[in-house]
Amino acid sequence: MDSRLGPALESERLTSLDTLRGFAVLGILVINIQSFAMPFAAYFNPTAYGNLEGANYCTWFFSHVLADQKFMTIFSLLFGAGLLLLTSRVESRGGSPARVHYSRMAWLLVFGLLHAYLLWYGDILVLYAFCGLLIYPCRKLRPWLLLLLGLLVIAIGSGISLLGGLSMRYWPPEELAKLLSDWQPPPAVIAQEVAAYRGGWFAQMHARVPASFEFQTFVIFVWGMWRAGGLMLVGMALHKLHFFGAERSRAFYVVLIALAVFAGLPTVLYGVQRNFAANWNVRYSFFFGQQFNYWGSLLVSLGWIGLILLACKAPRAGWLTRPLAAVGRMAFSNYILQTLICTTLFYGHGVGLFGRVERAGQFAIVAGVWAVLLIFSSLWLRNFQFGPLEWLWRALTYWQRPAFRRPSLQPAAQ
Repeated sequence: MDSRLGPALESERLTSLDTLRGFAVLGILVINIQSFAMPFAAYFNPTAYGNLEGANYCTWFFSHVLADQKFMTIFSLLFGAGLLLLTSRVESRGGSPARVHYSRMAWLLVFGLLHAYLLWYGDILVLYAFCGLLIYPCRKLRPWLLLLLGLLVIAIGSGISLLGGLSMRYWPPEELAKLLSDWQPPPAVIAQEVAAYRGGWFAQMHARVPASFEFQTFVIFVWGMWRAGGLMLVGMALHKLHFFGAERSRAFYVVLIALAVFAGLPTVLYGVQRNFAANWNVRYSFFFGQQFNYWGSLLVSLGWIGLILLACKAPRAGWLTRPLAAVGRMAFSNYILQTLICTTLFYGHGVGLFGRVERAGQFAIVAGVWAVLLIFSSLWLRNFQFGPLEWLWRALTYWQRPAFRRPSLQPAAQ
């Protein structure tokens, strides 16, 4: 492939996008830690496993209200924006954007499958690769049409969930029994999952493989492709409207924060209240109660974006934005590094803490991982132009070897 069509130069990167991406990759661990540390049901139903009182309740409450679906939303928006940045750069250099994009998504799919089946069932890369393949033809649409189409696609996911709840009375008994078992697993099922993840790597496969397969088939088609794909379309629209470049006025970003505080958060909080009032009944909480966070999280995410972009506009906030941007430039490597750290801590091939750490303790681990990623990313980028997996992904996509070390650190020719 022509060397002119290689990856973006450092001078071509959008710092505000890197900062947002770094913020999102750190924030998403607040939610993912639950799936690393506890049985699968505990993510959707906080009463399914462990203590939910005192500090544990506070940890769950704030993570649900401030983080659940919020950072995935930011990632999906940025993914759509990144698609436009990539394809426009390739076009400006005289290349084929379709060839580059589809090659990039194909390799992302490979990475995602390896991640899901060898390390952790909660992988999001397969979903993103799948959605990236589907939304590419929409990239030339006008912003208003992209925005409308994206919201419509997101609404389809919501509608599927509502129809599922309304149709429960007609479900076959075996399907009802499976849903109830997934939502509130009996002790024997919990014990089996705990034993699997406290076991060695091969023992974990009995739990990891079916969970990964279900997510990459059923869950993608009833939820993931609508949520992530719709948000990617919205992200394209917002990029065309110069939303992510910290180019708008401070008042604009303050309005986003106000929308989050006065509309998004109350919606999510009302959903929490309704779920507890229903005693986390599967029919209400899984199909109807989660709708408040499904939609409220969109506004809360915009508030987070507004806050970070305000920081990007503040000259004295470099102490915050520079480390976040470093994490964001290595988002792929850091996402996988989170998995490696957490599976080593919680799974049986490592320390074996699965099912032993309450929610409050999990957040302490999250803070420790954040510190590792912030320090590691900043130190790594002093010496190298890309994160290790970013370099590999680019090399495979463009079928060439980008310079890895910074030019001043490469040995002089003899």
